[in-house]
Amino acid sequence: MFDNLVESSSHKDDITRKGSFIGVTLAIYAVLIGVFFVAGIYLYDAHLSTLDLELTTLVAPVPVPQQAQPEQKQQEAKPQKVEQNVDVRKELIADVTRTELVPKEVSAKASDVPPVRRGVTTIQGTSDSNASAPMPAGPGTGTVTTAPAKVDIGDAPPPPEVKPTPPRAPISGGVLNGKAISLPKPAYPPIARAAHAGGTVVVQVVIDENGNVVSAHAVSGHPLLQAAAVGAARQARFSPTKLSGQPVKVTGVIQYNFVSQ
Repeated sequence: MFDNLVESSSHKDDITRKGSFIGVTLAIYAVLIGVFFVAGIYLYDAHLSTLDLELTTLVAPVPVPQQAQPEQKQQEAKPQKVEQNVDVRKELIADVTRTELVPKEVSAKASDVPPVRRGVTTIQGTSDSNASAPMPAGPGTGTVTTAPAKVDIGDAPPPPEVKPTPPRAPISGGVLNGKAISLPKPAYPPIARAAHAGGTVVVQVVIDENGNVVSAHAVSGHPLLQAAAVGAARQARFSPTKLSGQPVKVTGVIQYNFVSQ
């Protein structure tokens, strides 16, 4: 027990000695650093006193007034408009009011060149223009032709819209046997002959504007006789039927009588 106590006391003393040594070392370093810092300041001030310094003052330059240069305006040469005192025409054409002049040729097409003005001197050139200060006309020679005044025609009106005539419904013609111009007779089928079939077969037909049968179907009659009746009805021909001057379709019936044999 006592051995442990002695050993703990010795360890504590060792730690105390090491702490004291570190503290003293740090204090010495701090003192030395402070001494060097203060000494450096004093040495730098002493060195500045030995330097030959010059005081330089920066002065802004004095502005020099610029001499006013006279503005030279270049006058651009403007084209002077020469006022012409005569009319210019591509072609000399007299006014229609000059009835005393007989034209060499007469055209139905209007001319684009304006006519010569009465009492104004006119010369022939490459363009058409009127004089700003007309000079009175004098004696001269020239060829004068006349042409009808130009008439501007606007766009032609569009043609009237043609509306298609709606198709008319077929009219009823009733029994059409008496109205046919060609009504072939149907053949008597052998199977119907063997069965002694007979009677009336009614066929519904539609006739077009030209009088031709375009549709046919049996509506009554013996079944063995209906096919022959429909075939004969399709070969029938009729006169065209007109309503208010317009041909129309007709619907009606054709009757065929079969006598049993």
